[in-house]
Amino acid sequence: MSQIAQAAVSVIGIDIGKNSFHVVGQDDRGAIVLRQRWSRGQVETRLANMPRCLVGMEACVGAHYLSRKLKTLGHDARLMPAKYVRPYSKGQKNDFRDAEAIAEAVQRPTMKFVATKTADQLDLQALHRVRERLVSQRTGIINQIRAFLLERGIAVRQGQRFLRAELPRILATSPDVLSPRMARVIEDLASDWRRLDERIEGLSAEIEVLACADSGCERLMSVPGIGPIISSAMVAAIGTGDAFSKGRDFAAWLGLVPRQMSTGDRTILGRISKRGNRYLRVLFVQAAWVVLIRPKSWERHGLKPWIESARKRLHHNVLAIALANKLARIAWSVLARGRGFEASKLHAV
Repeated sequence: MSQIAQAAVSVIGIDIGKNSFHVVGQDDRGAIVLRQRWSRGQVETRLANMPRCLVGMEACVGAHYLSRKLKTLGHDARLMPAKYVRPYSKGQKNDFRDAEAIAEAVQRPTMKFVATKTADQLDLQALHRVRERLVSQRTGIINQIRAFLLERGIAVRQGQRFLRAELPRILATSPDVLSPRMARVIEDLASDWRRLDERIEGLSAEIEVLACADSGCERLMSVPGIGPIISSAMVAAIGTGDAFSKGRDFAAWLGLVPRQMSTGDRTILGRISKRGNRYLRVLFVQAAWVVLIRPKSWERHGLKPWIESARKRLHHNVLAIALANKLARIAWSVLARGRGFEASKLHAV
């Protein structure tokens, strides 16, 4: 790339690939003055020799690492959700068109950007993702054991602890009820279950230690229903919450607000949108259920008037979602404003 073209670039769009990066650069007038494919090793070297630029990328695997690197080089690196970039793509899809759409989208003043995660946030997020996968595998093993037992006419009460308690008795039943081969299969599955329990407990303990050492997590754990798992998952996902201007924006990002399809004077609100971070949304719904099954704590946390009023008009499942929405707003306020939960100021959230 010539020195003249290099100096003319003010905005760059990068379509990130595994080994190759498609780069489109625009000048101040929006004209394309750079259109090249770089290898992974060339990106930092070439951008280090360029004047400060606005660099746009889609938030995907590897984007946070590259964003941090480009910021150290002096560039204004910004990440965007891929679905917000798609409307700016013109013509048929290819990598250079995608890079051009990214360069167009990053300049929009109303564009919503994704905060660049730190290395610590990514480490914490990795722990949560591994734990989530192990929990899913454990659930699959438990369901498989139950299915095998039902095929033999053996039904066990719902709940992990009941199945765990009944397994020794079931494995000791006569061969007429459970064949030796099937007993061996179930015993192997139970062994896998125990190993997963050990790994999940180890990860949970590590997450708890990290949560107790973080000031943001400590403040979040003062919110009703929120413990080390939810607080650390929230910090890993949004950091200090600067990407959102208010609690409702965070709840909308989680998918806890109604889906809106309005036109003219008609406002149509449907079910919750279920967009955004599914893992964190599920955790907040679980937190809401924890609060609902402990009515003695409602008054202490300042939630009693709101819950008693809402439960008169809402189904209990809908009430749990509404409370999860409220807890998400409270949690964002606690995290973003740098103060602990105060029941006396709950009405302001």
